[in-house]
Amino acid sequence: MRTPHALLATTVALAAAVVAPQPAAAAVPAPGTYYVQSATTGLNAADSGGAVEQHRPRGNEDRQQWRLKPDGTSHLLESTDAPGNCLGRSGDQAATVACTSADAAWEITPAGDDRYTLKAPGTTRHLTVAPKPSGATYPARLGVGGAGDLATWYLTPVDPATAPMPPEDRRTLDQVTFLTAHNAYANGVDGGFAPPFVNLVPNQTRGIERQLSDGVRGFMLDIHQTPDGAILCHNSCTLVSRPVALWVDLQRMVDFLEAHPDQVLTVFLEDYVDPGVLRAELARVDGLSDVLYRPDRTGVRMNGWPAMADLIAANDRLLIFTDHSRSADQSAGLTRDSFGVMYQREWTVENYWSMGSGVGSSDWSCYSRWYDAGTNIPLTRTEPGFRPLFVMNHFRDVPIAATAATDNTKLADRARRFCQPAARKKPTFLAVDHYDLGNPASAVATLNSYTYP
Repeated sequence: MRTPHALLATTVALAAAVVAPQPAAAAVPAPGTYYVQSATTGLNAADSGGAVEQHRPRGNEDRQQWRLKPDGTSHLLESTDAPGNCLGRSGDQAATVACTSADAAWEITPAGDDRYTLKAPGTTRHLTVAPKPSGATYPARLGVGGAGDLATWYLTPVDPATAPMPPEDRRTLDQVTFLTAHNAYANGVDGGFAPPFVNLVPNQTRGIERQLSDGVRGFMLDIHQTPDGAILCHNSCTLVSRPVALWVDLQRMVDFLEAHPDQVLTVFLEDYVDPGVLRAELARVDGLSDVLYRPDRTGVRMNGWPAMADLIAANDRLLIFTDHSRSADQSAGLTRDSFGVMYQREWTVENYWSMGSGVGSSDWSCYSRWYDAGTNIPLTRTEPGFRPLFVMNHFRDVPIAATAATDNTKLADRARRFCQPAARKKPTFLAVDHYDLGNPASAVATLNSYTYP
């Protein structure tokens, strides 16, 4: 017989279930071709000479695609590169084995939020990934062990179904893609930005005002602290030939927004200044407070990003993000978000920035800029009701114009085949060098023609 306390606990539990029902778990995906993607690291299971390792997402350049097939009450994951070989088990490690082997079958069970576990039939042994040890590099071999967060996976379609964009008055900020200028200030028009020899290879060749008129809507700016405030420069401001202050470029953007009331802009700060200096710099921009958007005050984390039309109607049309650390700000006693500068890692995900040197072949792999830094923010990160904006970097170490022109013609293809599956979301910002070469605006238009699941 239950005690009154037990009955009360049962009643409370039932009431909680009614008040806050759990979302229904997703069904096992239909047969098709997938990436087996760790929900912890965002990296993909890849066949590496019989071992199965976690690799940085890069399409199928190193055997990362698996064909999901039903096999009675379980499923097989057959390598698309080696038919007849499946993702399976060898002892306590993942391995490719013959698809006819008993070690090839997996019980796939929904784990909520579009995640799954892969379990050896009749056992408690799951496909699992180890967290990245400090200082270690990938690849790392996958294991077969216990359940838990390290044993949850996405099955990401190689060719997912897309849908048309919603009407313009209902499309949300995270459904839209914006052309973004990497190191927008380093253009040789508005001012010098580094020692003279570096000025020979600027990231852009048109000034901020021309960038705005050409349709650039995202701006990556480096700021360094000098006695004159927050100055735009690269690595060091010591030899800047014609220094430009941050507030000057921000004023250009605010003036543009005043003249174009239907536009929205975003600024990304690579931020090397004290918070008090940054706050004083922003205070010099006339009209900034009238257009500055504060997602931290509008319920975005609970309700998702607002419609673009709603942002425009509310005149919330300029977002400013910083890559600075919140913890460092807290130790200083003043946080940047207290005056409207958002911590980028709290609101976005971003892929690693370099595609390689300024010449030669490029690295199209797409993985988090911040996971390898030890901060554990995979590109796939989501929260209940909230999906971070995705900053897709597409540039090299050195911005050689001819190389950038070629790379920019491949932007839409890399987004579709590499970065969208890696992040499980469409890029919000396409960041490039030499935005005027290779027509990256056409890639933006292509991405703005559909929504991604």
